Amino acid sequence: MDRPRPSAVERSLRSAAPHEIFDVLRSLIEDRHHAREVDLLLVDYAMTRLQPVGVLPHTRPPVPVHDSAPGRAFGAQEPHCVHDRSASTVTVHLPVSVRGDRLGVLSVTLPGEGGDEPAADVLEDLRECADALAHEVVVAERDTDLFLQARRAERLTLAAEMQWQLLPGRSCARPEYSLGAQLEPAYAIFGDSFDWSASADDLYVTVSNGMGEGIDAALLTNLAVNALRNARRAGLDLCDQAYLADQAVYGQHRGSQYLSTLLFRFHLPTGNVEIIDAGSPRVWRVRQGVVEPIELEAQMPLGMFEDTAYVPQHFRVEPGDRLLFISDGVYDALSPGGEKYSLRALAASINSTRLLPAPQVPRVMLQELLGHRGSGPAADDSLVMCLDWYGRTGRDRQSLP
Repeated sequence: MDRPRPSAVERSLRSAAPHEIFDVLRSLIEDRHHAREVDLLLVDYAMTRLQPVGVLPHTRPPVPVHDSAPGRAFGAQEPHCVHDRSASTVTVHLPVSVRGDRLGVLSVTLPGEGGDEPAADVLEDLRECADALAHEVVVAERDTDLFLQARRAERLTLAAEMQWQLLPGRSCARPEYSLGAQLEPAYAIFGDSFDWSASADDLYVTVSNGMGEGIDAALLTNLAVNALRNARRAGLDLCDQAYLADQAVYGQHRGSQYLSTLLFRFHLPTGNVEIIDAGSPRVWRVRQGVVEPIELEAQMPLGMFEDTAYVPQHFRVEPGDRLLFISDGVYDALSPGGEKYSLRALAASINSTRLLPAPQVPRVMLQELLGHRGSGPAADDSLVMCLDWYGRTGRDRQSLP
């Protein structure tokens, strides 16, 4: 079978210099559809603002993710049209996403007489432009800082810079699952981190809570995450992944620093889950509307002792299940009056976000936590990860080799 050939848009973007790909796309859309304005807005690290891409400082003001037309397209992951009858235009806001990872919004203002929606073929072409741009932005970030700079509503600390560069993304999706995670304070995170990787039949997920602050915490987390990746990419099982990461951290710090970590392997065809709780963040499950913690046998954190042997536990996820992985920075958050964030408040937050898609849940839960903690400096960073499990259909199972 012949491979599908790249479209003219894809070819143009691939041949452009990394920092020029949006300029090239803007020119193409202006020529094809007589667009009056074309803007690219990328979501900031806190996922509260959509930041215009341009040469700093000559950019337009950001717009909020909440209560804005571009934010509506970003949240729903569907095009959203806004008519301006006085100007005889229609602005189409389109999500810019790659494999479930939400990057931002492409906004295109077109002539729109009489309030008509854009023709179906025009809308489809703009969708393809947004999808092509999303893939090229991810690739271009290896060679230009333009898009990374555009995402910053304020300056990152050096530790936060190291942590964000370590992450795989903030959301991803496949037919079997949808996954999203967020860290706060986004511009000054310490040692919390997450990672994931999927193959044909397995999804690996890790959630880590490193001790310490600033650069020390970031260096510790970088060592542990890369040790886990090294072991996973060598084809080792979950126990050996934990063992080798444990030895890497212990060998460097001799027990003076260590890392609490959850390690998961989800078997996509069956929903069987293998898990190692290395003194980790906690896990909650929402099943048929019931919110409950999953009790696990806590083992030693990575790097606390030499030659720790890890033993996996097992459970099963069912279609419709939601899992939430939550770090100590959430449970231990104090109000200005010194009151801890209660388990009751956490359960209420989990319940109130049950209708949101997984990529939106972590940000909303952390915003509710901020309402409890107040606007002062955080004593610890906080991590929330949400996984919605859909499972593999009977047809999918039959097609397995």
